[in-house]
Amino acid sequence: MPIGGIESVVYGVDDLDVSARFYDDFGLKAVRRSDAEVVYRLDEGSRVVLRHAEDPSLPPRHYDGCGVRETFYGVDSREELAHYAERIGADRELRWSGDGDTIHFLADGGIPLGLRLWRRQPVVYAPDPVNAPDNVKRLNQHRRWRVRAVPKTINHVVWRVADIHACFAFFRDRLDFRMTDYQKDAGVFGRPAAAAQHHTVYFQKFDALPPFTQGFDHIAFGVEDIDEIYAGWNYMERRGHRNPLGGVGRHRIASALFCYFDAPCGGMAEYGADTDYLDDNWVPRVWEARFGGFMWTSRVLPFLPEELSWEVSLDQSALPQGAIPVKVRYPAEPAVDSHG
Repeated sequence: MPIGGIESVVYGVDDLDVSARFYDDFGLKAVRRSDAEVVYRLDEGSRVVLRHAEDPSLPPRHYDGCGVRETFYGVDSREELAHYAERIGADRELRWSGDGDTIHFLADGGIPLGLRLWRRQPVVYAPDPVNAPDNVKRLNQHRRWRVRAVPKTINHVVWRVADIHACFAFFRDRLDFRMTDYQKDAGVFGRPAAAAQHHTVYFQKFDALPPFTQGFDHIAFGVEDIDEIYAGWNYMERRGHRNPLGGVGRHRIASALFCYFDAPCGGMAEYGADTDYLDDNWVPRVWEARFGGFMWTSRVLPFLPEELSWEVSLDQSALPQGAIPVKVRYPAEPAVDSHG
C-alpha cells in the first residue's frame, strides 16, 4: 500500500521534564522514560518522542526554538519503502537506519522527514448518540461523563513556510500525497494516498497569521467527540496550561472541532474531533483565504471578520477534461423562505 498515517513525531526540547509533564497532562501514555528521552505510544501505534534539543540523533535545527524536528510517515511493506527511497534519493541525500526499516531525508523547504515500515492499528471509538427534538437517538440512556481527554491518534502536523506550493509539490510528486483543499495564498491541505482523514499535513504561509515566523506550528491529536475535547480543556486549564484561542471551536475547512494549547516542547498541541473523511471521489476546493480561515470559537477572535462573502470553487485541475468548473457563492445571510 502507499504511505499511510503519521508513525511518529520527534521533538527537540529545552526542558525534558517540563515537556513530559505537559504531555502527561494532555493524556498521552508514556511507554519509556529516561534522562535522554520520553516516548509516548498512542492506541493506533503512533508515537511522540521527546529528546533534548542538542541530542546528536536529531536533524539540525531548521527554525528557531523548540518543536518537532523530524516527522515519520508509515509504509506497510519493504517493497514500498524501497520504491520511495529510489524516488526520493534521486536528487538528495537519503539515510537508512534501524534494520533497514527507516529512511531519513529532507523535503523541499528543509523539513526533515522519514518513512518507516509500520502498519497502523485500528482504534475503538463509540461516540454517544446525539439527541435533538423529535430525532431521539439516545433513549433512557445518560451520556458518559468524562474527566479528561485521552488521545488515540496523531491527526496532522502543521508547518509555517515561505513557499506553500513548493513544499506541497514535494509531498505530491515524491510521496503521492493528494491536495484536499487550498486557501488562496494562505495554505495547502494534503493527505497521503492510504489515509482517509481530511489532512495529515498543512502548509501555512508563514506571514498569513501571527506570529509571522517560519517552522513548526502545531500537532493535532484525535479524540472521540466534543465532550472529550471539553473535558480535556478543563483538565489542562486546571493544571495551568494556556489555551491561546480561549476555548473550543470548529474549523470551516475540514469541519473539525479543535482546542489548542501552547506546549513547552514547542508550538501547540491540539485536541481534534469530528473531522471530514475522504475517498478518491473527493474533488479539492479552492477557498477565499478569509472564508477558509473562518471558525466558530468560544469567543470572537480579532482576525475573524464579522461579515464575509462566502466563496468556494472546485479545483479545476482535478476535474475531468471538458467539465465545467463549479463556483459557489453564499450570501452573507441565508435567504428567507417565503413559504415558511
